[in-house]
Amino acid sequence: MKRAIISAALLLITTQAFAIGRIADISVVDRHQQRSLQVYWHEGRAYVEGRPGNEYQIVVRNQAGQDVLAVVSVDGVNVVTGETAAPSQGGYVIDQWQSLDVAGWRKSLSRTAAFYFTEISDSYAARTGRPQNVGVIGAALYRRKPDVQSYIAPLERLHEGRAMKDRAERSDRPQAGAMAAPSASMQAPMQAPNAPELNKQLGTGHGRSEASQARTVNFERATSTPEEVVTIYYDSRANLIARGIIPNNAWQRREPQPFPARFVADPPPRW
Repeated sequence: MKRAIISAALLLITTQAFAIGRIADISVVDRHQQRSLQVYWHEGRAYVEGRPGNEYQIVVRNQAGQDVLAVVSVDGVNVVTGETAAPSQGGYVIDQWQSLDVAGWRKSLSRTAAFYFTEISDSYAARTGRPQNVGVIGAALYRRKPDVQSYIAPLERLHEGRAMKDRAERSDRPQAGAMAAPSASMQAPMQAPNAPELNKQLGTGHGRSEASQARTVNFERATSTPEEVVTIYYDSRANLIARGIIPNNAWQRREPQPFPARFVADPPPRW
C-alpha cells in the first residue's frame, strides 16, 4: 500500500475556465487577483503568466468518477514531501467530482508554506540546490485500484452536480501532453535580430505559513505508471511575449481604413 495525503482544507474556487486535463482539471489561480490564470498554448505546451510577488494555488478538480491520486510537483519538487519529484511518490487523494486547492509546500499535516512567484534565486528549488527545473507545474494522476474490502471516506464536498457541464467545456480544450524534459525547456530560446531580451525567469518561493489540515490514508494505484500527466509552464508576461507565447498587441500596427466615416461632415465656416 502506498501512503498518500488527503487534505481537509479546501477553498471554494468558482473560476475554472482555464483548466486543462482529462482525468482531473488542473488550473493555476492567482490568489491576489482571485482569478484563474489564462492558459496560452504554444507548440503543444500550456503556459500561464505569473506576476512576481503574487501568491498562487494549484486547483485539481477530479473528473474521473472515482478516487484519484494527484502527485503534484512545482519546479521539479514534490509539493508534499519536498523530494526531487517522481510520479511514484506520495501526493493528494481527491474524491470523485471534488476539487482540491494546493496552495503551498506541505510542512506538516496542519501547515503549508504559500507558493508565490519570484525570481529563480529566491525559489525554493534553487535555495535547496535544484534550480534546473524551475518554471513548471506538473500533476501525475492515478486512479484507485478497485478494492471491495475497504473504502476511504470522501473529502469535503464543494462542487457537485457539475460533471456534465465540465465535461462539455473540456471537450473543446486541447489535451495536455506528457511532461517534456524540464531541463531542456528551461533553456533560453534563440533570439531573433531586434527581438526583446528576456527578463529574469520566474520561480516559486517558500512563503508564509498557513493552516492546512490533512491526514494520511492508504491508496493503492490501479496502474504502475500515471494514467495522465498534466504539465503547465509559467513565466512573466514580458518573457512570454518575448518568446512569442503571448501576442504582443502593443506591437501590432494599426492599418489605415479606406472608409473611416459613414457620412460627409460639414465643412469649416467661411471667413
